[in-house]
Amino acid sequence: MKTKLSFVIPCYRSEKTISTVVDEIRETVKTRKELYDYEIILVSDHSPDDVFSVIEELAKKDNKIIGIELARNFGQHSAILAGFHHVTGDIIICLDDDGQTPPDQMFKLIDCLDNECDVAFARYASKKHSFFRNFGSYINDLMARYLIDKPKELKIMSYFACKRYVVDEVLRYNNPYPYMSGLLLRTTKNIKNVTINHRDRIEGESGYKLSKLISLWVNGFTSFSVKPLRAATFVGATSSVIGFIYGIYIIINKLINPITPLGYSSMMAVFLFIGGIMMIMLGIIGEYVGRIYICMNEAPQYVIRRKVSFPAKSEGGEKKK
Repeated sequence: MKTKLSFVIPCYRSEKTISTVVDEIRETVKTRKELYDYEIILVSDHSPDDVFSVIEELAKKDNKIIGIELARNFGQHSAILAGFHHVTGDIIICLDDDGQTPPDQMFKLIDCLDNECDVAFARYASKKHSFFRNFGSYINDLMARYLIDKPKELKIMSYFACKRYVVDEVLRYNNPYPYMSGLLLRTTKNIKNVTINHRDRIEGESGYKLSKLISLWVNGFTSFSVKPLRAATFVGATSSVIGFIYGIYIIINKLINPITPLGYSSMMAVFLFIGGIMMIMLGIIGEYVGRIYICMNEAPQYVIRRKVSFPAKSEGGEKKK
């Protein structure tokens, strides 16, 4: 019996690249067609270009392709979850829509999955991203390491393969702030890296802007860790100790040298410093409280505007819809 592969690809500004990625997936699976069957779930994250029309045409030509369009831009991780809800395969592979994550090396990841490995992430010997994107990835890696206990040697990328039970566990997460790294790391520790060659983009530039990277970082440290709250407590306690010691110093200095003038500027500096720390801590607490409120209102992870699929012809020759 063939093992079924499910490919999940979030699509954004990829009108001119997604067909090439899909074609390469199909050609690569054909090299082991006696062992594997496949399906491809393409999720348009409310892309501003006409990528969903391309997806619809691809689905018409290949009944193994399912197209999903989200009602607004929910972000890459929500788009992946939307795809996860439609997979039927035994092994799930996530990759990008720009051709930088090479489909022709998918079996390196798939072959890595065994009794000791549940998730296989790509590790790039040389990344072809821009400096800005590499810097964002570095910050994200640091946050994952210190906030959600990601092993230092493990590299987490958008190109990965995992077993079906991992996806089933991830889908138990119902809150509106998904963070794929956190969901995978809390599901299993049996994760490995596989070295893969990274490519240049086929066309265009990354859709990750500064605002999206910041949103991703905030999701990471508020959805799966309370360490920022503990850090706020530590900073508050440290500031209190420093303030107490400084107060004792002022008293002693005044007793030793009564003519020492009291400095307005230094007092204002201290007030501004302490006030700034308090506002940061309140902001962190407010972020957590706000997310609790939104989760209580059951805000959706994503909203599907439409879905297209064209099953194989029945015996009567008509297509089912």
